[in-house]
Amino acid sequence: MIMTPGQLMGQTMGLDDFFIRAIFAGLGLALATAPLGCLVVWRRMAFFGDATAHAAILGVALALAIDMPIFAGALIVALAMAILVSSLGGRGYASDTLLGVLAHSSLALGLVAVSFMTDIRVDLIGFLFGDILAVTRQDLLVIWLGGGLVSALVWWRWSAALTVTISPDLAQAAGLNPRREALRLNLALAVTVAIAIKVVGALLIAAMLVIPAAAARPLASTPERMALMASGLSVIAVIGGLNLAFTLDTPAGPTIVSCLTAMFLASSLLSASRR
Repeated sequence: MIMTPGQLMGQTMGLDDFFIRAIFAGLGLALATAPLGCLVVWRRMAFFGDATAHAAILGVALALAIDMPIFAGALIVALAMAILVSSLGGRGYASDTLLGVLAHSSLALGLVAVSFMTDIRVDLIGFLFGDILAVTRQDLLVIWLGGGLVSALVWWRWSAALTVTISPDLAQAAGLNPRREALRLNLALAVTVAIAIKVVGALLIAAMLVIPAAAARPLASTPERMALMASGLSVIAVIGGLNLAFTLDTPAGPTIVSCLTAMFLASSLLSASRR
């Protein structure tokens, strides 16, 4: 069961400690998901991010079954999902159909597998919606290392990914391999899902990827500005959402996503007023 900030405040003396860890965890995730989310939005891969997050629940069940770290189990299944989709895409399978089958099948299998673990206490709500307030120092290390790796990969392949997104034919003429670039993006998404599952949960990861990019898109004039603006909006949402969660005594992860939604609505209204 996810504890609200008010309940944790009443039970925890070191308020500053877990609050600071929660902020750093959210910032580490935001700086990784925002630029990656821009590529996801441009390539219309939002459903893939959602499907990979659903598949991570099966990874959680695998980790619990063989007594391995949750991050490792989620990462293994998320990477397998990314490689499988990249391999089967374009070979007689429609991408949305393939993602739908894999996402719901892996989620169902994960939930069924967890239900058989009667000797292990499993907080399914925490894995589905996240529990950023329970992040440990070890979790912070994983989040920042994984987030740094994802950010480095995104910025390293930024120009190539943009070229492939705009025109695969132009990318091939420039000596790029569109399928290889797509695989790199899928692998980056898999790592992001693995580090994010404890922070915002499997059902809210796609929101952290898509909403900041969607909110920044009407306000930015270049791809780079869109990525930077999405990062800024994510940071504001993390800090503002955690403070609101303490004030309103609401779950932290959903509150952060609600802040992002408010920013998206404000961005849409501002863009409409300009037009």
